[in-house]
Parts: sequence; structure tokens; C-alpha cells
Amino acid sequence: MEQRVSARRKGDGVPKENSPFINNTDNDKGNNYDGTNMALFEDEIEINPMVSSLLNKLANYTNLTQGAQEHEEADNDEGPKKKEVKSPQMGTFMGVYLPCLQNILGVILFLRLTWIVGTAGILESLAIVLLCCSCTMLTAISMSAIATNGVVPAGGSYYMISRSLGPEFGGAVGLCFYLGTTFAGSMYILGTIEILLTYIVPKAAIFVAEKKEDEVNALLNNMRVYGTCCLALMSVVVFVGVKYVNKLALVFLACVILSILSIYAGVIKTIFEPPDFPVCMLGNRTLQNNNFDTCLKTKIIDNLTVTTKLWRLFCDGPELNATCNEYFVLNNVTEMQGIPGLTSKVISENMWSVYGPLGKLVDDKKLESVGVGASAQDKYLPYVVNDITTFFTLLVGIYFPSVTGIMAGSNRSGDLRDAQKSIPIGTILAIATTSFIYVTCVILFGASIEGVLLRDKFGDSVKGNLVIGTLSWPSPWVIVIGSFFSCCGAGLQSLTGAPRLLQAIARDGIVPFLQVFGHGKANGEPTWALLLTAGICEIGILIASLDAVAPILSMFFLMCYLFVNLACALQTLLRTPNWRPRFKFYHWALSFLGMSLCLALMFICSWYYAIVAMAIATCIYKYIEYRGAEKEWGDGIRGLSLNAARYALIRLEEAPPHTKNWRPQLLVLLNVDSDQGVKHPRLLSLTTQLKAGKGLTIVGNVLEGTYLTKDTEARKAEQNIKSAMSEERTKGFCHVVVSSNLRDGVSHLIQSAGLGGMKHNTILMAWPGTWRQANDPQSWKNFIETVRESTAAHHALLVAKNVDSFPTNLERLGEGTIDVWWVVHDGGMLMLLPFLLRQHKVWRKCKMRIFTVAQMDDNSIQMKKDLQMFLYHLRLNAEVEVVEMHDNDISAFTYEKTLVMEQRSQMLKQMQLSRTEREREIQSITDESRNSIRRKNQGAPSTTRSRSTSAAEDTQEDEAQLIHDRNTASHAAINDKAEVGPDRVHMTWTKDKLFLERNRNRECNANVAVRDLFNMKPNQSNVRRMHTAVKLNEIVVNKSQGAQLVLLNMPGPPRNRGGDENYMEFLEVLLEGLNRVLLVRGGGREVITIYS
Repeated sequence: MEQRVSARRKGDGVPKENSPFINNTDNDKGNNYDGTNMALFEDEIEINPMVSSLLNKLANYTNLTQGAQEHEEADNDEGPKKKEVKSPQMGTFMGVYLPCLQNILGVILFLRLTWIVGTAGILESLAIVLLCCSCTMLTAISMSAIATNGVVPAGGSYYMISRSLGPEFGGAVGLCFYLGTTFAGSMYILGTIEILLTYIVPKAAIFVAEKKEDEVNALLNNMRVYGTCCLALMSVVVFVGVKYVNKLALVFLACVILSILSIYAGVIKTIFEPPDFPVCMLGNRTLQNNNFDTCLKTKIIDNLTVTTKLWRLFCDGPELNATCNEYFVLNNVTEMQGIPGLTSKVISENMWSVYGPLGKLVDDKKLESVGVGASAQDKYLPYVVNDITTFFTLLVGIYFPSVTGIMAGSNRSGDLRDAQKSIPIGTILAIATTSFIYVTCVILFGASIEGVLLRDKFGDSVKGNLVIGTLSWPSPWVIVIGSFFSCCGAGLQSLTGAPRLLQAIARDGIVPFLQVFGHGKANGEPTWALLLTAGICEIGILIASLDAVAPILSMFFLMCYLFVNLACALQTLLRTPNWRPRFKFYHWALSFLGMSLCLALMFICSWYYAIVAMAIATCIYKYIEYRGAEKEWGDGIRGLSLNAARYALIRLEEAPPHTKNWRPQLLVLLNVDSDQGVKHPRLLSLTTQLKAGKGLTIVGNVLEGTYLTKDTEARKAEQNIKSAMSEERTKGFCHVVVSSNLRDGVSHLIQSAGLGGMKHNTILMAWPGTWRQANDPQSWKNFIETVRESTAAHHALLVAKNVDSFPTNLERLGEGTIDVWWVVHDGGMLMLLPFLLRQHKVWRKCKMRIFTVAQMDDNSIQMKKDLQMFLYHLRLNAEVEVVEMHDNDISAFTYEKTLVMEQRSQMLKQMQLSRTEREREIQSITDESRNSIRRKNQGAPSTTRSRSTSAAEDTQEDEAQLIHDRNTASHAAINDKAEVGPDRVHMTWTKDKLFLERNRNRECNANVAVRDLFNMKPNQSNVRRMHTAVKLNEIVVNKSQGAQLVLLNMPGPPRNRGGDENYMEFLEVLLEGLNRVLLVRGGGREVITIYS
């Protein structure tokens, strides 16, 4: 009893979710109870906690931050110096709202939103913003429902997804979220370097372009060099002191808020006093205002007309008669205000989109333009041009990262005082706030700034100023510095959060090759995970383009959001009992809409990136499914599988399967040894080769005894069988039954295995190779009863002889044949089995041969033609051969073998000998019989093959499997044809000769009961059956001795149970001299059809 209790404390082998207060009774060992109030439950109290102790732990439970456990373990080594961990005290505003605000507002708002508004126009920009914000709002509603459905430990979004959708989805989406966060770090670092080199210190560039066509490559190379240095610096900061990053978070947040306020202040100021940022236009084309001071071709100094720097950019010299660009000559230079202000009615001009290809000049259609159209060389002149081809879906992909960051609150769930209250309110308010900011910014930018300036991505037309900075008040530097620190902070946050997410996935143990990243410093900091994160982040930096990196991380975030919505929809539709969110404002339709929106946005942004992201997630899912650790988290996918299985089972009950859909659903009767080890694992190999993972497989085993005394052995046997099934790649279920006797246990399995329409229709078992040597005759009796019960249940039966010689799943049979001996029609099982076997790579190269037996009255030639036509209609490729079996006289060997068989059977019934004496007596009779037969047959024109029935050879025979056929009428017909009169039997054995033989070798004091046996005469029915077995065996061995596998009709057992042991002898004779044999009995129905 103590061992059983300890085993239960350790667990039943099924990994369960760790809990700080459930199933943890170690601290209750000393909690003795007085009195007898709970005496009835004293055994249960040893295993399960009392309700009082459970409630006490619930009340005192505190959800520690991620990494706090590691800190506590490190403090344990200090003994009395251990510090008390304070309970988390962060509220909704500081813990969720502000972190979400900081993560959502960022680099895209400051660097790309004006360009998106100018390119897509106000209406399409609003559509992009509303589309993306709707996606995140619906995801936040789903996330709120999941987050409020119980305690969410630190780990946030990954924890929610993995515990809702299972380890496979959790690992796949968790790694996608990790990659998204890592590439977000790349994007923020690229944004930081872009602000630094373009707007703060342009002269710090290492690579300087001498020609305009080289500017793009120079910028990208500068981004790569500075980005790599910045990444290394940030990684060192994160490695040395992550606590400083968290302390600076408030400073970075202040920069974001101040920058936003300065934008609104600047917009209001434009109503009264628009800022002075002139844009120089040549005709209707926008000029880069970097290399000239005045927007004039010429100017008058001391009454002299002098050319300006702008002249020299378009002409080959400063002289007035110099050769100039034709468009420059024909068009005037004008200056327009880049920010006319809210009252300028510029909003009507910016309402529509202006997309264009790479190199397209940024122009203003309302201005006059004279002369030639744009040429290919114009983009190398100081015009503002598109640096990439623009279209709606590209802008969606670039913009979407600006709405990510909604998980910031849930990622801090361990720091919150009341996570179930704070996460929904804070996240939804943050999304509402940022959505309002984005919508108003789109409208205000379009209403205040000229379209040509909006489409100027890097502010070249306003002397290299940040476009959004020109609108801010009191100075553009407020936005520049604010956005710089905002991007720095966001990059540091990404490099801090991503390694911890990877560490959480690694410590869950669901992805084996990631386990090394679960380790870190003594205080739990993820050192190895930080190195991997920095390496992946470097990939994004080497891409060097903010516009190219943004769609990549959009994919990974959208994938994560998609599965959050799926998790909520699934849990809601399944109505699992544990699904009781405190957040009530959710609905499965909203989650489904959010999921659909995420999927649509993935393909809108970039269909090829979407396919790659889904392929990565699928590969991770299949890898975890194949190699990952088994986790039981009570996820929704298991609930979905249960519902789907229930629905399918109910549908299967409606009608039996059609012949076209019939396939063997196997019940494999497997034996175990005294240590509950699997005896014949090749039986499982054959199962795998026959099934190839399709259909139902139930591996059954029976233990003799009572369940109360054999429960441990039953669990051990089940575990061993499951391990063997895993090694042999057998997909199916294991069912171990404990019964008072083996016969009843097998009967129970045959009757009750399976559920509803998913029940077995075929039984597979091994031939009892040691049935003659068994101490108890029940071994062969059980076998015969199983044959009878399978027939009664209309199940097919397969019996494999010499099963240990069958090939493993790793073997490849290069040559050879699968020989089918079709004696009686069994519903087509004999035809179907070789076809199924040859689908597996082990048997794929084996050819199929079909033999059938013709009697004297049969037309062999016509039989062969009919059989070939039948196979043609069945679409089976096989060689056909008809073997003639003539009505020969019953040989002396057959007669004597039958007599010895009956004498042996009768002797075992009469004599109560010990096992040793019984075997010695049987062996002596067998040897004397054979000696007499050899002497009698000397000099005969035809010799009969000797057959070994010794006990030594029988002990080497292996078990095999069975499947059954109930139609044995043809057997009786064959036996009737073989019937002969007594006058044709050559008697070679008499009582006198027997005594003479015995007196030569043995003493005459043999047991009287044994002598009386030889007064017997063989039963004529048994003689005929033995004759059939001998003759058919001769034919099969002659044709198929070298075959890789022989499939043969299995004769049915006798109706009279008194001849059961003789039946076993008949089968032994029938199978003698063959290596791999599969006896087949059909189930009484057609299993193969010629129709489509």
C-alpha cells in the first residue's frame, strides 16, 4: 500500500500542469488531525490535501514575476539572508496602459506615417489604420477573455496560446511571436540609425555617395555598420543590467508622449501661424533642397545677373550660356509653403492616393509643367523621387507594426496586482487611445501638409528635416530627439523581452533542440537566448531597409494574433467546463472575425511572406508533434478532437461501411512475459506494415487475476506495450484487460474493444508455437476458442506463424514473392492483404502470385482465365497459377500419422503423468511409428517426405497472428472427394508388430493403459483430413518454399469439440516446412469489389 501511495504521489506518467497549490501534499505531511470526524477519509488525506489547506494556499497565492523563482532559488543558498519577495503591486495604468501605449506608438508613427498619408491619400490611409486597429482590437477582446479565464503566470501571450491550443500550437506560435519580437528589435534599431544619420548627424556617415544614383547603397551600408554597432551596444546593456532598462522605460515613454503632444500643439499653431518650411518646385516637380540656398535659377547682384547653385545642378557650368537640362530651361522655379496649415483647404488635394513605381518623380499636378516628359535620367537629377514602388498592400505591411505591442500588458501579468481586471481594461483603453491618435494624425497631416512634402519620405525638400518634425511645436528637434530615444527604448525592450520568451519556451521542454536556451546566469537572466536573439536581430539589420523589415515582423505578429483569436473562438464554441472568463464582452463571432482579418492581412501585406511564415509555423508544429515532449495542458485542441471524434462516431453508427471503404480494423492479441515485456514485437511490425497508419488498431493483452491485485502489473504492461508500439511506429490504442482466466479476457476484448462505429473487424494473433509443450492444455484450447469466437462475431482472423522471422520496418525485401493460396473464397481477404502489404516500403518490391487448387472435375485452363479476368477487374497485378490436386490413394504415412495423432490424444486423456514422463512416452511412440514407416516404404517407387513432429522442434516455433473466415464448406467438399474405402488403405501397423518393436528397445513392464491404446483404429474422417493437410502441404511447399510470405486459407475448427487437439495437428502438418505464413479466415462479408 505504501508503494502504491508513493507511486501515485510521483504521478501516473502523464505530465500535468504544475500548480503552486494543487496536488502538492509535501507540506501537509505533518498536519495531523485529531478526533474521528475525518476517519472515513484518512486514506484519501494521505494522497490529497484537505479543503482547508487548499483554501489557505489559494488565499496566500502570489503570482511572481518571470525570473522571480530563479532569484528565490539563488537566495536559498544564502540561508538567513534570503529576501522576502514583495507581492506585485502594479495597477492598470502603470502596469498595462502605459506599457501598451509605449509599445504601440513608435518608429512607424514618426518616420513613415506622413509618407503613408501622402502616398495612399487620407481615405485609404484611414482604411489602413482602421483595418489594422480593428484587427488588434478584436485580438485584444479575445486575449482579455483568455487572460481572465484563471490565473495567467508570467509569460503572457505565449502562456495563453500554449495552454489554450496545446504544446504544438503553443510552441509554433510562441516561436513566431519570438521571431516577430526579435525582428521588431531590428526595426527599432534601424529606425534609430535612420534618425541618427539622416536628421541628427548626417556627417557621421561612413559611406558617402559621390553620385545621386549611389545614395541608396551608401545609406544601406551605413545602416548595416551603425546598426551592427548599435545592436552590440544594446546587447551588452541588456546583458549587464536589465534592471536599468526597466528603469529607463519611463523616460522613453515620456519622450513618446511629449512628441505626440508637440505634434498636436504644432497642428493647432498652424491655424494662426503656419511654420515656414518652403518647398522649391521646378515646374511641377519637387526639388531636393540640400545643395542650394535660394529657390532661384539666377539672381541679380550689383546689377549683374548671376547663376545660383541650383543652376549648376542642372547645367554643365555656371555661365548663362551653358548647356542646361531641357526641362530646367522650359520651366520656372517656384516656391510653395510645405505646411500651409489647417485652414488652407489642402485636405481636398490629399484625399486621394498617388502610387508610383520606383524612381517616379514626386510632383504636384496642380502646378503647370512645360516641355518633355520624365526621362530615365531625371531620377539622377536633384529631384525628389520614390525610393520604392508603392501600392496599397505594401503600405499595409509597413504600417501594421505600428499597431503591434498590445501584448505588453499580458507579458507583465506577473507584476500586476489584479491581472484579470487590469489586462482587459488597460489593453483595450490603450488600443482605443492609440487608434484615436493614428486616426487624428492621418486627418491632421492630410489637412496641414502639402502632398509633395508628405510623399517626401526623408524630408529632402525641406533641407533634410524630419517631415513630422516640421509640424511640431516648439521645435522640430522635439520630435527628432523624442523619436530617437523612443526607438532606442523600444529596441532595448525587444532585446529584453525576446530572450525571456525564448527561455520560457525552452524551459517548457516542448522543443528539444531549444533546451540549451533555457539556461542562463545564476539569477535567471537568459544569456544563451540573448546571444541567439542578437544573431537573428543581425539578420534584420543586414537587410538594412526599414520598409523591407516591417512586413516580415508583421507576418509573425499576425500569426500570433490569429491563434489568439482561434484559441478564444475554440474555447467558446466547445463550451468546456473550465471556460469561465471574468471578461464577459466577448463572442466567438468576434474572435472568428478577428482571426479572418489576421489571415486576410497576412496575404494583403505580402502573400509570399505569409506562405513562408505559415510554412515555418507548420514545420515547428510537426517537429513538436514528432519529437517534442508530451504535455497535457488541458488545451482546446484536445477538446476539439473530442467533439470531432464524438460526432464522427455517431455518424459511423448510422450504417456499416461500404465494401469500397472496408479496410482491416485490427485487434492485435499480444502476449507479454512474466515481467510484462512484449514477447513478439514483430507482430506490431506486421501491424504497421499492414495498416500504414490508416484505420483503427487496438493492441489488446489479457492478464490473469483480479484487477485489485494486478493493477500495477496492468499499468506496467500497458506502458511496455505503448513503448513497443512507439518503437515499431504502430499508431493505435492499447487495451490491457485483467480477467479471472485468459479465455474470458480474450472474449471480453473481442466483444467490447473499440467504441461505436470504431470497432475492430479483424483479429490478428500469433500461432501458439509451444502448444504441445504447455503444462496446461488451455494454451491450444484458448486458441481454438478464439477462432470460434471470431467466426461467431463475424470478424476476420489472421494468424501469423513464425512471426519472429517476419521483417522489421527497417528491412527492405528487394526480391521475392507474396504467394496467395486461394482454396476457398473468404470475401476477398486473401486478395486485399497482399495489396495492403505492398503499399509499405518493406514489401513494395515483392511480386504477388496467386495459386488456386483444381480438383479432378475442374477445367484448369478455364479456371486460370477466369481468375486472370477477376484480377483484371480488381485492378490487381499478380501472376496466376492453377495447381491440380488429384485423388490419390491415402498413403501409409498419412494413415500412420493419423493413428499416432489419435493415440497421443487418447493417451493424454487417460494418463495423469508428470510433464517429463508424458513427453518421454509420447516421444517413444512417435519414434517407433516412424521406424516402422521407414522400413515399410523402403524400395517404393515414390518417396514421401519425412515430417518432424518432435517436441524439440516445436519449442522453436514462434507465435503468429490470426484473421478469420467462416466459410469452410469447400474444405468439406475437398475432404469428401478424398474419402476412400477401407480396402484402399494399406495397413502397416498391427498390435503384434508394435509389441515386437517395443520389446526390442524397452522393458515389458510398460503401463497397461498405454498398451491398450494400440487397440485403436483411426477415425476415417480424421484420415481424410490428414490426407488433405499432407497433400496440400506438399503442393504449397513445392511451389512456395522460397516465397517471402505465404497467405493461406485457414480451415475452420471442428464442430465437435472433442477433436480440437486433432485440429491443431492438422494445421501443424499443413504449415510444415514453410517459413513465414499468414493463415486467413474471412469475416463472412465481401471486402473487395470490382466496381468503382
